[in-house]
Amino acid sequence: MFTGLVEELGTVRAVVPNATGARLEIEAATVLDDAVLGASIAVNGCCLTVIDFGGVELGDGWWAADAVEETLRRTCLGALAAGMRVNLERPVRLSDRLGGHIVQGHVDGVGEIADRETLADGSTRVTITADDKVLRYVVEKGSITVDGVSLTVAAVGDKSFDFAMIPHTATVTTLGIKGPGDPVNLEVDLVAKYVERLMTMREG
Repeated sequence: MFTGLVEELGTVRAVVPNATGARLEIEAATVLDDAVLGASIAVNGCCLTVIDFGGVELGDGWWAADAVEETLRRTCLGALAAGMRVNLERPVRLSDRLGGHIVQGHVDGVGEIADRETLADGSTRVTITADDKVLRYVVEKGSITVDGVSLTVAAVGDKSFDFAMIPHTATVTTLGIKGPGDPVNLEVDLVAKYVERLMTMREG
């Protein structure tokens, strides 16, 4: 379980294709503070398992995870290449503050940045196009996770939704360097899916 508050920007060191998908190697520091084999780390909002790590004591830390074919198909991790930046977050602990919202690290779909507009107050309004299977759960002022970042929906259209990004978010996440045409991982609010399921069972 995550909160959607990115801890650091990592850098993809290598993407090595294998029989089940690809092995991702990512340079990082903060998320390796308490790293152990089998731990979970979210990469652009997708929960992955640490299968190897090293270089921590030397100051050039890295870790690796296997992204299977199913993961690559349902997310935009398959578009990663060496040198690209990624949002990283460790799972929330019971003693932590829930500063964002409840995030599972299970990507519901891939959207695309359609537009960015810098506003007078220094924030950026971003428009994301998404499939109906994702948009059905998106509501104005509700929560959504974009590339692992917890955000508040500012507006919802027929084929897209908007969010307002403050300068801090632009600085510490990949959303500050992504632009129109770039894919993003989307995870809708878990509560919305439970409500739909309960209503469907009730109607049946």
